[in-house]
Amino acid sequence: MSMELRFWGVRGSIATPGAETAGVGGNTSCVEVRAGRTCLVLDAGTGIRRLGDSLMREGVDEVTLLLSHLHWDHIQGLPFFTPVYVPRTKLAVVGAGVPSLSLRDALAHQMVAPVFPIRLDELPCQLGTREVKSGDTLHVGNACVRVLRAQHPGGVMAYRIEHEGRSIVYATDVEHYACVDPALRAFATGADVLIYDSQYTPEEYCGAVGRAKLGWGHSTYEAGAALAHAAGVGTYVLFHHDPLRTDAGVAELEQRARAHFADSVAAREGMSFSLEARVTQAA
Repeated sequence: MSMELRFWGVRGSIATPGAETAGVGGNTSCVEVRAGRTCLVLDAGTGIRRLGDSLMREGVDEVTLLLSHLHWDHIQGLPFFTPVYVPRTKLAVVGAGVPSLSLRDALAHQMVAPVFPIRLDELPCQLGTREVKSGDTLHVGNACVRVLRAQHPGGVMAYRIEHEGRSIVYATDVEHYACVDPALRAFATGADVLIYDSQYTPEEYCGAVGRAKLGWGHSTYEAGAALAHAAGVGTYVLFHHDPLRTDAGVAELEQRARAHFADSVAAREGMSFSLEARVTQAA
C-alpha cells in the first residue's frame, strides 16, 4: 500500500489569486496525505475548500486534520470544507491549543457572528478534537504520526507521518537557527519527503533586501537545503511561499535551492508524490 501526497494550498500568510501566481497557486496551506486507506490533511488553509470537493466526489467520509498552529492562514478554510456539513463525516482535528483557549474553542472563535453565519457547534458532522504536545505519537488508521514543537511566534507543531517504511515530514512556519536545529534534524532524519517553510530568500531574511524578517517565524530555502542535507532526506519541498512571490520568483528560488540540494522542488497546487511501500524482510 503506497503513500500518496498532494498539495492543495502552498501559499503563506494570505491567499494571493492573480495572473502572476496562477501557475504556483494562491491558496494557503493545505496538503493531503493518503496512507493506504487513511486520509490525513495537513492544515486547513484556503486550499482545503477544493480538497473537500474532491473528497465528496470520492466518497471519503473519515478524515484526520493535523493543524500546525492556529494562525488564520492555516485554519480559515475549515468553514468552507464541504464535508463538515455532511452528517456521516467523521472529522478528527489534531493540534495544540493556546493558553487562553482550547483547540476546539480556538476553531469556534472564527465561526461566530458577525464573522461567519454558522457556529462550529452547529456543524452536522461528527467533529472531535485532540490536543497534542511535542513528543507525542499518534496511530491514525494505517499511519503513525509523530509530533515536534518548533520555533514560531505562539508555537507551531511539525508532523512526521510514517506508513509502510515511508515517511513525510511537514515543518511549515518554522524559523531556523544560526545552525541546523538538532531537534528538527533528528525528527526529519531519513524522511522521503521534507516539506519545509521556505518563505524568504537569505537576503530578505537578514534585511539586505527590504525589512529584516528575523523573529517573524519563517525560514529560507538555504536553511531548508541545509536541513535536508543534514537529515539525509529524499526530496526537499519548498513550501509556504511569500504572498509577494510571483510564479517566476518561486521558480528562481527553486533553482537556487537546487544549487544547495539537488532534489529540491517548489510546492505547486496540484503537485503530487507517490511513495511505494518499502517492504523489509525479517532476518
